[in-house]
This record gives sequence, structure tokens and C-alpha cells, in this order.
Amino acid sequence: MTQLSLSSVAVEFGATTLFRDITFTIGAGDRWGVVGRNGTGKTTLFKLMVGELVPTRGSVSRGSGITLSLLGQHRDFGVATTVWEAAAGPFAELLALEQSLAEQAHALATASDPAALERYGRDLERFEHEGGYTIAPRVDAVLHGLGFDPAVARQQPLEQLSGGERGRVGLARQLVAPSDILLLDEPTNHLDLDTTRWLEQYLAESDRTIVLVSHDRAFLSAVADHVLHFEDGTATPYGGGYESFVAQRAERRLTQQRAFDKQQKVISAEQDYIARNIAGQNSKQAKGRRKKLERLPRLGAVAGEDGTMALRLDIADRGGDQVVVADRAVLAVGERVLIEDLTGRIMRGQRVGILGPNGSGKSTLLKALVGEREVVRGELRVGNSIRVAYYDQQLAQVPLNRTLFDIILDLRPQWERRLIQGHLGRFGFSGDEVQRIASTLSGGERARVALAMLMLARANLLVLDEPTNHLDVETIEVLEDAIEAYDGTVILVSHDRAMLRALATKVWVLHERHVTEFDGTFGEWEVASEERAHAAAVRAAEEVARRRVDEKRRVSRREERGGDEQKRLLRDARTRAARAEQDVVDLEAAVERLTSLLDDPALYTAAHGRADAHRLGMELDETRASLDRALATWEQETAAVELLGRAATAS
Repeated sequence: MTQLSLSSVAVEFGATTLFRDITFTIGAGDRWGVVGRNGTGKTTLFKLMVGELVPTRGSVSRGSGITLSLLGQHRDFGVATTVWEAAAGPFAELLALEQSLAEQAHALATASDPAALERYGRDLERFEHEGGYTIAPRVDAVLHGLGFDPAVARQQPLEQLSGGERGRVGLARQLVAPSDILLLDEPTNHLDLDTTRWLEQYLAESDRTIVLVSHDRAFLSAVADHVLHFEDGTATPYGGGYESFVAQRAERRLTQQRAFDKQQKVISAEQDYIARNIAGQNSKQAKGRRKKLERLPRLGAVAGEDGTMALRLDIADRGGDQVVVADRAVLAVGERVLIEDLTGRIMRGQRVGILGPNGSGKSTLLKALVGEREVVRGELRVGNSIRVAYYDQQLAQVPLNRTLFDIILDLRPQWERRLIQGHLGRFGFSGDEVQRIASTLSGGERARVALAMLMLARANLLVLDEPTNHLDVETIEVLEDAIEAYDGTVILVSHDRAMLRALATKVWVLHERHVTEFDGTFGEWEVASEERAHAAAVRAAEEVARRRVDEKRRVSRREERGGDEQKRLLRDARTRAARAEQDVVDLEAAVERLTSLLDDPALYTAAHGRADAHRLGMELDETRASLDRALATWEQETAAVELLGRAATAS
């Protein structure tokens, strides 16, 4: 079933055409990945879909009753004051009804009023019919998956969150909101690797239609089954996932290039004939050919080549073999210790990927390496012959009060104007753009300036903190190729798994204030630590199941009323429910113990780590099965308590 379609859509702002001739159809359950360079119109497409913008030409058709959810709409959380309230915002009315039911139940426990009892029954039926019992577990599951503690979130003030955390709350709000089409604009921004994997699984299990703009190639590969590619002032739809799109795009460009080259040969031959014969005895034929040539529809050059960033990373000198040395180093922010007892070495030519959840200290470690933070104890230093270039994810290295021309001139004062303009031109800044003040640039433009500065450093150690933030897919591919060809050492923090798989030859994993070294590629680490992801999924699934039972019991619980026999039955039922709940608690503790063991990166670097992880994973599956049975029993006993409680209240 078609849910949304665009036909010959164009958007113009004055004399400027943003894009033209976009035609494609979104069917129920489709998963579209939208890619293209920054500024080509991807976010504008979303505005067209939700009706915030009307196309200059063409039409946008939405199916009857189709609802859409867009992340950008939910950055304003209204009257919500806590993280949980902000995430649960779409269900404010049902949550108010839940509170009313609790108040009504309390009142009915002390006074019998037929009218009040009838109202309670009516409200309870509506609450159940509209899925009220599933709201809290649903919100809790999404918050947990996005890195929040659901219990803490109920009290955590919204105003205390950072910008990245607010972005994750907005994403949670969007994911739980009921809608037919989910529009996600860079949803993996501010997510670490584990959270991104959770989001992949969540979307895979969803039956909603998904349209997502993303520069995360691994995420696109895992989620999308269609791709819409913005290029050359329009957008082309492709069937199949991201990897299929890459192959189809290459084939399409090759076909276009062959057709273009063939036509250019024909044009050149005709122009040569006309030039030789326009004044001779074949003048009439030459003039005829000239008219025919003037009417010939010209094929354009192959799109996608012009404007591509040109980045090459060189080193001025080789440097020593020991690039970084750490000896029992301790790093802290204020009173909070982030990393302790860090000991290890990074050797020349290695490309080290640093992994860990948000807030674990990855950026702090990089800042300590480049001398922007002090080590509390121990030693963390780079070799004497090592020259460091640091790419800060906040782009603080780009002076906001300078023009682009002056930024490069400060780094190369001996360069002539043409050399500075040529260098900036390699990064997409031409003509008068070189006189722009850096503070007027978008995030993607500032990132390209930072890369232009990085190229001039000629350092033998690159320290890169989330370098793919703000960059489009094409630019990321150029950066990846440049790092691959680089002869120096690289220390990389990134949530881009495609880049980590392509580049990282060694992995440092931050976990509970310690760094575990894995002497292998990132791809090998993913294979070795598969049980970690499995353990995290088990923990999340069981938390949802428990909260579903617990929430239902919390809302529907009543006080004892009625005769002695009813009281006895209710008391016995509550005893069985308490016993079932204790079984759940014991099994949850076992699941927590096993998941903690499997979550420790040190397990996978031990001599028999893979075998031990497999054994623990099997034990976890068995314990989970027992826990599922215990949860089912607890739910049955809780339901019995609820029925007996209703009977006691009504008597």
C-alpha cells in the first residue's frame, strides 16, 4: 500500500533551485535511506513530507489518515520537567488517566460509591483498550536502549541535560510516539556504538515505515532496503540496501560516462567537419550539420565528481617507533575518575580505534594525549620525535573570528594568494567564499575547514575525535581513503563502524574506568565480542518484561474489602504473587551477573576467552528461559490478585 508519494517535485528559493524532478513512492513497511552531500536538500525533503513546506512544482501525496513523526518537531518538550515525562510526551493524556485511576482506586478503598465504581470501570476499560499498560514499559525500554536509566529518568530534571542528551531524549520521544511513518534525521548523532546497535535492532523489529537521513554507512546497510540519492540537483531512487545502491550508482555513472564520451566524440567530429567545410564547396552540408548540432540535446558530465573534497595526509618526518606510552595513568574530571591504571603502548604505523560508551572518557583521553588535560597520576606521553595533529569533535581548532583565507594564511604565511585559494578550493570553498568569517559556516563547512587545516599539519600522529560528525557520506569516504593512505600513526574515536572496520588495526576498549587492549582489527573485535551484544539484548528484553508486569500491578492494585473468605483468597493470591516475584528477583540477579561477565572486554582477550564467552552465553540463555517462565507465573499471579481485588472492592 502506498503511504506517501512525490511526483516531479521541485523546490526553488527565488532564482535558486534547490532540487528538481524528484519522483518516488514510499510503500507501507519500506525503509528508505536518504544520502547525499550536505546542502543538497535532504532536510527540506522531510519538510515537504510533513507538510511544513509546499513544493514550487510537482505534488506530494499522503495516504488518508497516514501520520508522520519527525525528530525536529520534538526538540521542544512542552511542559515536561523530567526526562521520563519528555520521552513519554505523546502519551500525556493516557498518563493523566493512569494517575486518575490510581486516585479513584484509593478513594474506592475507603468508600463504596456505585457511580464512582461505574466511572472507575469505564476509565479502566478505556485505559486497557488504548494500551495504557504498555506505555511505561515501552518508554522505559526505549530510554534504556538510548543510554538512560528509566528509574532515574523519572526524577532527572530535563534542564540538566547536555545538548547531546536532549537529542537522545528527542529521539526516544519520537520512537515511542504512534505514527505510520518515522522520519529520522541523523538519528545516530550523539549515540555510541552499543546504542547505535540497539537502535538498529529496534528499527528492525518495528513494523513502521522508516525514512532516515544518515551518514552512518553501517547503520544504513543494516536498516535501509531502498536508497534515495541526492546528486546533481535532483534525487534518484534505488531499490535494494545501501551496498546494492553503491554498486548500482557505480554502474549508472559508468553508463553515463560512456554515453557522454560517445556523444563528445560525435560532437567533436561534427565540429571538425563544419570547421573544414563551412567556406568550401560543401558549405551547404556544413551549415546543415551545424543547425542539427545546435539542436542536439547535450548530455551532462557525470555527476558526483565535481566538488568532491580533495584530501591528502602527508608526514614531514617518520618519527620514532614508540608513539604513545602510558604507565599506570589516571585521568579524572573534577572528583570523578574516568580512567585508572592505564598502561600500554602505541607503535608507529598503528591505527588504534578507541571504543566505549558516551561519558566513559574517550575524549578526555585524547585531550590528555595532546596536552590539553593533566594526568592525575602515572604517565601518559607521546614520543619526543612525534608531531601531533588533533581533530576536536567540537571543532574548537577553527577560530570563529577569522576568515577562511586568514585561517590558512596563519598556517602558511609564506603562501601567495593563489595557493591559499587553491587549497581552500580543494575543500569546496571557491571565489568570494574564502572571505567568509568562520562563525557563519555550517557544521559541515567548519568540519571541512578543520580538515583543510589538518592537511597542512604534516604530523606523524593524527588524533581524531569523531571526525565523521557533520560530514556527508561522500566526504567521509574521501577522509577514509586519505587515512588509509597515510603513513603515520592514527588514534581514532568514532561511532562510524564502517570507518573503524576499514581502518582500525588495534582496539582499546574503555569499560568501567579501565582500558582493555585488543590486538586485532575492529572487525575481529566485533566477531570476538558478539556475546557482549547478545548479553545487552537479553538484559534489555528482560527489563521490559518485568516492567510490564510491575506496571500493571502498580496501577491496578486494590485494598482488601469484603468478607473473610474473599480476604483469605486475596491474601493467598498475594502470597503466591510475592513468591513468584522473589523467583524473578533471584533469576534477574543471575542474569545481571552473567551479563556483567560477558560485558567485560577483558573476557575476550583472555587465552580461552571465546570459549568461555560461548559457555557463559549458553548459561545466560538457559537462565533467561527460566526467567521468562518465572515472569509468566508472576504475571498470572498478579492478574489473579487483580481479579480478586476487584471482587473484594465491588462487594
